[in-house]
Amino acid sequence: MKVLKFGGTSVGSAQRIKDVAALIVAAGERNIVVLSAMSGTTNTLIEISDYLYRKNPDGAGEIINRLEKKYADVIDELLSMEDYRAEAIEFLTDSFLYIRSLTKKLFTLFEEKEIVAIGELISSQLMLLYLKECGIQATLLPALDFMRIDKNAEPDAVYIKERLHELLLHEKPSYLYITQGFICRNAYGEVDNLLRGGSDYTASLIGAAVNAEEIQIWTDIDGMHNNDPRFVDGTTPVRHLHFEEAAELAYFGAKILHPTCILPAKLNNIPVRLLNTMQPNAPGTIISNKLEEGKIKAVAAKDGITAIKVKSGRMLLAYGFMRKIFEIFENHQTPVDMVTTSEVGVSLTIDSAKHLPDILDDLKKYGTVTVDEDMVIVCIVGDMAWNNVGFETQILNAVKDIPVRMISYGGSNFNISLLVQASDKKRTLQSLSNQLFKN
Repeated sequence: MKVLKFGGTSVGSAQRIKDVAALIVAAGERNIVVLSAMSGTTNTLIEISDYLYRKNPDGAGEIINRLEKKYADVIDELLSMEDYRAEAIEFLTDSFLYIRSLTKKLFTLFEEKEIVAIGELISSQLMLLYLKECGIQATLLPALDFMRIDKNAEPDAVYIKERLHELLLHEKPSYLYITQGFICRNAYGEVDNLLRGGSDYTASLIGAAVNAEEIQIWTDIDGMHNNDPRFVDGTTPVRHLHFEEAAELAYFGAKILHPTCILPAKLNNIPVRLLNTMQPNAPGTIISNKLEEGKIKAVAAKDGITAIKVKSGRMLLAYGFMRKIFEIFENHQTPVDMVTTSEVGVSLTIDSAKHLPDILDDLKKYGTVTVDEDMVIVCIVGDMAWNNVGFETQILNAVKDIPVRMISYGGSNFNISLLVQASDKKRTLQSLSNQLFKN
């Protein structure tokens, strides 16, 4: 059994739904298909919620009408048999009647999460009905019946596995199983969502629960590229990545994958394949626990970085100094990305300036503080074990004419990170590509 996940752009129109249905059928029997909401739907549902928070039901009503019309048009194009069209319209009508009912009562976070879940519920229902119209035996596995998070908002893996096995055992054997990504219930039985990684996380959790042969993440990009094609010419897809390499790239800016979502697959040794719905025959990128030794795989960049230096010759070598510094960031719930130290100072980076003024006030108790804003972390990923001679030289040669604020090496066997000014980002990415991949 495989788990196939299709994102919002992959099911973004009636024709896209038809194309995905063809891919699902071609993939074989007994697979579980995870669907996102149609592209743009979740943002629209959040916008409706914003109006309701502000007690503006008329503003919400206009957007509700537009969204319902959009789906009605999709149904007209997608389904031709009257029975299935009627069933789709009834489901759509009921869904939007429920949304409209929320405009007449006190609106809270609980109601918002119920509204946001409707996008996935509709897309999965439309796919199910289209498959049935095409004569394909398909069964709905409602995510709200098995996907649950605990009181810490972490997936309840034991419950998910037990409940999913129970559902599959009691359902009649089906050619395909359709379910929703992103949405779940919380520990109190309320509608909630997985936040990090969304539908990708759902696919990985399901794959781990059923011990899938493979997890496929279908998007509109041909796998993960060796650099950012928005800034660099001539990028190419990376055909194989280790889970750790993929996590580093995802954390440091490769938007195709969230770093958290592949953890269940990694722990259960299930390969993840990134594929392109627009080019279904392309090989994409396979992510597994296998390491290709002696290779630099890719470069990624993370924007919006702030660098902070604390200089204190008097305190740095004192017992407990580093603990005090990091406790400040912990107290302000601000993660640290990069760290470098010397005899008289410590430099580190953060990707959120939300609590920056308070952090700086606290840091000034321990030394002289300087700040560099509008920075970028450039991450070079591959087999970076310390005994691989020469990789550091290639990387530094690529940036020999670019000012580098910090370098981090040795914290991971898969990553070397450079901190540069945002104005040097494109030049840095292109130079690294020229040095590392052109030959």
